[in-house]
Amino acid sequence: MSQDDIFQKPLTQVVDFVFNKAVVDVFPDMIRRSVPGYDNIISMLGVFASQYASEKSRIYDLGCSLGAATLACHQQIPERHIKYYCIDNSQAMLDQCENNLKKHMPEASKTFVCDDVRNIEIENASMVILNFTLQFITPSDRLALIKKIHNGLQPNGCLVIAEKTLFKDTNTQNHMTEWHHQFKRANAYTELEISQKRAAIENVMIPDTTETHLSRLKKAGFQHPLQWFQCLNFSAFIAEKV
Repeated sequence: MSQDDIFQKPLTQVVDFVFNKAVVDVFPDMIRRSVPGYDNIISMLGVFASQYASEKSRIYDLGCSLGAATLACHQQIPERHIKYYCIDNSQAMLDQCENNLKKHMPEASKTFVCDDVRNIEIENASMVILNFTLQFITPSDRLALIKKIHNGLQPNGCLVIAEKTLFKDTNTQNHMTEWHHQFKRANAYTELEISQKRAAIENVMIPDTTETHLSRLKKAGFQHPLQWFQCLNFSAFIAEKV
């Protein structure tokens, strides 16, 4: 696994963050050094799959990156006949995802689609995953996407969302931001790397509050959405379709 050094050197101009080949090459290192609790979130996706994934249904990984979420699900239910759909709008990311999953789950049914997740039709789904994806979608489009997912889920199917989250209280938000930066420092990121990454991503990643997530899930038709994880300013939610 290559070490993330994308923002190590001073940049004359910090451009908006994109999931290109350079990011793909260091992504496993980048996300684990940047997102507290990431491995716990991934492993819990497998736990949820063991409960919700039904025979001959589909699992959609929307914004699949390198396929960690899909693999975690399959490892818990290898005997079930599931069709996995891995969607990402980065061709570089999707190519590496396909390589990874063909190696680690060769017998499973897998479909790889390079497209915007808003364009994907959800059908016969027992589980849909939005793992740090919704925050990169235009805020005004988010409710429509969640409604589409709800409509495409089987009864008793689930949607799992993980996101960076905001806090209404300014003091809380400031503490969470500083602790997150300290988490990055503890993982050997420099002040330059932290500041340049923040500048690159602030215009393309727009997080919501926990309250906004839960309210939107209810508006989309999910009756009892739950927050099941929080570590600093990173949260995860699960919503069942009744």
